[in-house]
Amino acid sequence: MGLCQSLCCGGFTRSQSHQIPISSDSAPPPYPPLQTSASRNQNPSSSQAGTILLKPYVDITTLYDLDRELGRGQFGITYLCTEKATTRRYACKSISRRKLITDKDVEDVRREISILQHLTGQPNIVEFKGAYEDRHNLHLVMELCSGGELFDRIISKGSYSERQASSICRQIVNVVHACHFMGVMHRDLKPENFLMVSKDENSPIKATDFGLSVFIEEGRMYRDLVGSAYYVAPEVLQRRYGKEIDVWSAGVILYILLSGVPPFWGETEKEIFKAVSEGNLDLESQPWPSISDAAKDLIRKMLARDPKKRITAAQALEHPWMKEGGDASDKPIDCAVLSRLKQFRVMNKLKKLALKVIAENLSSEEEIKGLKQMFNNIDTDGSGTITPEELRVGLARLGSKLTEPEIKQLMDAADVDKNGSIDYIEFVTATMHRHKLEREDNIHKAFQFFDKDSSGLVYSKPLFLRF
Repeated sequence: MGLCQSLCCGGFTRSQSHQIPISSDSAPPPYPPLQTSASRNQNPSSSQAGTILLKPYVDITTLYDLDRELGRGQFGITYLCTEKATTRRYACKSISRRKLITDKDVEDVRREISILQHLTGQPNIVEFKGAYEDRHNLHLVMELCSGGELFDRIISKGSYSERQASSICRQIVNVVHACHFMGVMHRDLKPENFLMVSKDENSPIKATDFGLSVFIEEGRMYRDLVGSAYYVAPEVLQRRYGKEIDVWSAGVILYILLSGVPPFWGETEKEIFKAVSEGNLDLESQPWPSISDAAKDLIRKMLARDPKKRITAAQALEHPWMKEGGDASDKPIDCAVLSRLKQFRVMNKLKKLALKVIAENLSSEEEIKGLKQMFNNIDTDGSGTITPEELRVGLARLGSKLTEPEIKQLMDAADVDKNGSIDYIEFVTATMHRHKLEREDNIHKAFQFFDKDSSGLVYSKPLFLRF
């Protein structure tokens, strides 16, 4: 199995796509003028302008106190920060300028800033404070959402009803509607991209990640293979799609909220894609007999296979089950749904960590034959890690025709510890032929790693790892 193929099969986790806009003037120009708080606070005497914002450098520490790290991704680190003038807390995503190597990298981050500026102020979308550039980093300051991830909050409650699920889904569809009305296609809607603003019981939900979003160009059909496996629409797999894919993804989230599992299931991304393509939507088995007909009607309309027949976000918000004070019941959803939701929540993270443990135990030259040389060929600076640029160049040398979004997906899939680069073990994990990972002795080693007390149980349940 080649590098491109094995990485693709190993994880399809990020997305971008788009379709015909609501009206010819709904989409702003590709890059509207950057009007950030950085430009309002810049030092007029500075003669050095940044290559990203094309504005004079700004020392962010004169405006904000950077505190603890909140998260780490492929291109940057997110910090808690406090605005000195107001003592208000924000999240600051700091991106190393060294990682923005190509014109495409710069174009992508400029687009993300433009979209954040364009959408700020819309319901259920994270507020954008401003962009700042210094000699080393680009800083994006945004609203702080400290309430945790959406599914984690649901699980912690212990129970919820169709009416609560309706309220959650209404906020998600509000995001889709706002994006489409403003001429933006999100292309990566999934539960991980929705955070609670606070830990309050009735905290609103905010969409936080627009790194793969695009401005809608009228009449254009998109062909980039983007999105996260469980949430990807069938037309994305056919490489011909538009903004309707966001409604599909929201429909998948609703299905999971009501059943605890995704509608199209597979042990690997390839199997998931096959299930999505076949489109056998199960609304008959448990717990669906106890779910209202109105909820199932909405799911059918959101998961219509023909994009032209799929309900729009605006129409979904007017559906009797979705409307505030509508038909959604207060009856608690079966507790088994919460249990399944919790299992689904941890499954992907656990499986990826288990694969890493297995790769660490594959030490024989026969088992990893050729992989070390391939790694060294891509790791051109001999640092022991593969950067996004090294991966891009290495794939090109191998004859890859992958697009930039697809290369970013490969990085995200392989970068288990999310430090922005791929080390040797992560590389082996992503590229090792699947049958070598399936061997019973390797699976047993992975199980032993998690079974700290040798009880034969993990999370108080038998761990059944299938690869």
